[in-house]
Amino acid sequence: MSIFENELNELRENILKLGYMVENAIRDSVKSLVERDTELAKQVIKRDHLVNALDVKIDEECVRLIALRQPMARDLRLITTAMKITTDLERMGDLAVNIAERAIELNQEPQLKPFVNIPKMAEITQSMVRDSLDSFVTGCSRLPYEVIKRDDEVDELTVKNFEELLAFMIKDPKNIPVAVKRTYIAKYLERIADHATNICEMIIYMCKGKMIRHTEIT
Repeated sequence: MSIFENELNELRENILKLGYMVENAIRDSVKSLVERDTELAKQVIKRDHLVNALDVKIDEECVRLIALRQPMARDLRLITTAMKITTDLERMGDLAVNIAERAIELNQEPQLKPFVNIPKMAEITQSMVRDSLDSFVTGCSRLPYEVIKRDDEVDELTVKNFEELLAFMIKDPKNIPVAVKRTYIAKYLERIADHATNICEMIIYMCKGKMIRHTEIT
């Protein structure tokens, strides 16, 4: 195996490591909300600098590989895709921090109603993140297309969550502050799903050299 191939393998490993960190942040932020665990939410916020540091490290390595190795065709698409993936993952980490921050605020308030839609959304978004990274490692398959289609499920749950919370706000205006914060959390999860979709679109580009953004997936 050449030095360049070893460098590409190390790049893949670092992206998987970053993805693992982000997936844990999503899981723990939602857990801190559902279980009203403020200390866990604080840990999510505290760990965010590790995500940021690895994001910078990967970007710097990608730039170095392009400058020194002058990759062509598929290898160049791999490296440029890696740069895009890390950007999306870093933003997912920021959104997990946003969820943790809202959890800290909501944990100080009486619970409006049990969380139902949020855990479902979190489960789908985590699976989207995990599968998008799996497809990055395993290469071309139907998996990225399947992940993209899952985004519709998250969108539907976002609407359902808002409609349920709207009913609480109409019933009693005193519920508005808490209900609004809960709608924020659903929106954060929806955006995480959007970033996972972006990753899958880039993986399809990496495999096929074809951009599918803003096109219908079949």
